[in-house]
Amino acid sequence: MAIQSIRLFGDPVLRTPAAPVVDFDKELRKLVKDLTDTMMDAPGAGLAAPQIGVGLRVFTYYVDEQLGHLINPDLDLSAELDEEGEEGCLSFPGLSFPTPRAIRAVAKGLNMHGEPITLEGTDLMARCFQHETDHLDGVLFIDRMDPKQRKLAMKAVREAEWSGLSAPVVKVSPHVTGGRAL
Repeated sequence: MAIQSIRLFGDPVLRTPAAPVVDFDKELRKLVKDLTDTMMDAPGAGLAAPQIGVGLRVFTYYVDEQLGHLINPDLDLSAELDEEGEEGCLSFPGLSFPTPRAIRAVAKGLNMHGEPITLEGTDLMARCFQHETDHLDGVLFIDRMDPKQRKLAMKAVREAEWSGLSAPVVKVSPHVTGGRAL
């Protein structure tokens, strides 16, 4: 098991768009395993690579007893929204808020071996695909809220026990690529 520290709101890595994966190698398979182990230990419905400090377009999910991952995702969303669905985030521990999301999502991307996959989801699965893909774009679920709800959410964040904790130390990869795909 390779459980990693989850970055909390305020860490700049959560606002940085992730780079596309180009190398489907042993390092990528380890990243998928680390993400899966960390997500299951938390526990969470999904976890994106930036949440453990890795700037690559990879996320894992565990919804309705379906466990998987997606690399370099691209989403097609339904026009119909779930305006009141509650959403939480492992980078905002213990907090959840109504966040509007499309009710249905089709996610296209690759698996850890570089093979194309298409995933379809509704309700919680669709919400998970959207939430994790947002992380890969440097977007947080509070960004999707209406201004009134966002104000309430930010008040809860400021009052949270973990708020204001210092960001974890970022380790530099010893690899030539600095841990990022080129």
